[in-house]
Amino acid sequence: MNLPVDVLLIVCSGFGLWWGAVWLVESAARIAKRLGMSELVIGLTVVAFGTSAPEFAVTFTAALRGQADISVGNVVGSNIFNLGFILGGVALVRAIRTTPPLIYRDGTALIGTSVLLLLLLSDLSLARWEGALLMLLLVAYLLVLLRSRNTLEEEIPAGQMRWFDIPRLLVGIAVVIGAGHMLVDSASSLARAVGISEWVIGVTIVAAGTSAPELATSLVAVTRGRYGISAGNLLGSDLFNLLGVLGLAAVVRPMTVDPASFGSLLMLCGLVVLVVVMLRSSWQLSRTEGGILITLNLARWIMDFAGRGHAP
Repeated sequence: MNLPVDVLLIVCSGFGLWWGAVWLVESAARIAKRLGMSELVIGLTVVAFGTSAPEFAVTFTAALRGQADISVGNVVGSNIFNLGFILGGVALVRAIRTTPPLIYRDGTALIGTSVLLLLLLSDLSLARWEGALLMLLLVAYLLVLLRSRNTLEEEIPAGQMRWFDIPRLLVGIAVVIGAGHMLVDSASSLARAVGISEWVIGVTIVAAGTSAPELATSLVAVTRGRYGISAGNLLGSDLFNLLGVLGLAAVVRPMTVDPASFGSLLMLCGLVVLVVVMLRSSWQLSRTEGGILITLNLARWIMDFAGRGHAP
């Protein structure tokens, strides 16, 4: 497969992941409301898992094929992309106000989870028991949210269930799975064509593609003046990616990753700490701080493509 076709397929896959995730979340939320589920539970389950569906589809597909670098790189890269480009970009539009629960609950949980992942991957592998540990921590986090009666700051789709919501849900799931397969295939082919490792492709291009729902959610929140929802959505999504998506993928198939991964993991841990500190300072994320986050992410992409992790 030639380079232009690979790039076109990656772009199409990104749009497919976004479109499929929107259909999945909207339809599933309306069905859940019809079944009598509260908005708290819908936010913790349907919406939270739905916006992580692209990461899940790509990470799970790559794990099954033994492409651990794309699998882990996608999750790590998506989290960095969320906190750098997306959160930083929203802050550039307008300063984001924060709340104590967001900082002390979600921020602390994200820092702890990122550091734990760094420790688990210090031997460049993720075993089944380590994946199971991550999933157990996700369950514990959800229980804390349920007990405190707080949900992730994600927008619950409005409206009543309609007859076509069930087929729309099925189509959304199929599109996300299909686009995930296509993204993994094209990304692998692109890595081979340009001589860059699958880890670098996974942590950059694939990560950007699977972050489409988070980007769309944040942009919608900005246009509606709901800037605070962006921070909660992105921190919550990052937690689900690390604990749920990567945890389940490791349970299904243990993974071994490229040595280049350690640098990106260190970058993720440092970025998470920096974001939480910024969000705590004056209880907002300023435009200047947003610009710093975007600059750091751009620098990280340049470093990845400038020579680290070349394919053998």
